[in-house]
Amino acid sequence: MFDAEKVKNQCVEWIRQFFADNGPGCNAVVGISGGKDSSVVAALCVEALGKERVVGVLMPCGEQADIDCARRLVEHLDIQHYVVNVRAAVEGLKAAMPAELPLSAQSLTNLPPRIRMSALYAVSQSCNGRVANTCNLSEDWVGYSTRYGDAAGDFSPLSHLTVTEIKAIGHLLGLPADLVEKTPIDGLCGKTDEENLGFTYAQLDKYIRTGEIEDPAVKERIDHLHRINLFKLELMPSFKPTV
Repeated sequence: MFDAEKVKNQCVEWIRQFFADNGPGCNAVVGISGGKDSSVVAALCVEALGKERVVGVLMPCGEQADIDCARRLVEHLDIQHYVVNVRAAVEGLKAAMPAELPLSAQSLTNLPPRIRMSALYAVSQSCNGRVANTCNLSEDWVGYSTRYGDAAGDFSPLSHLTVTEIKAIGHLLGLPADLVEKTPIDGLCGKTDEENLGFTYAQLDKYIRTGEIEDPAVKERIDHLHRINLFKLELMPSFKPTV
């Protein structure tokens, strides 16, 4: 029932309106990983604003095995791009931490995406930009993102679209099929998204859209992850004094 063309056109118009309201003449700054999400976001921004107003930022952390995918995407879209290797920044912050406070495994995993977001905003504020968030509904549903890392941004074209729907839009946009269908890898721990999550995006997307799921154990895990990660989707709680 998903109408990819209708939703794609609506999203393109939404991006145009966002920039008209929040930055006329500004550029869209997109972190390019070479995966479907950043590829689709960049392509949507090109259609909405023109390629002259879209800036891609490639951010390897040392050596990135699939960096060629990111390079192919910016060449395919013919957009201006920069390469910012974040390895030195990541290692510098690790070295600056107090010796008596060893970084936890979770801290070490989330440090690169938070440094990458700092790099994106440094580029954005230096080229009159607005930072695109590239998270999708499927990832957000189960908290598969880093708060103040890839979960940050100024505008979010895909946050109400599932992985399955984004793939349909990617093909409609004429993106290279292997980039759209590329196996999602978080680039942090060497595993695929689905290996980390313990279920497939197909299972998750069907459950999100229809409530249907065959495996009770998978349902329980999805519900658990959704419940404990809802805070990532909410504004930071703030105290309001009574008057």
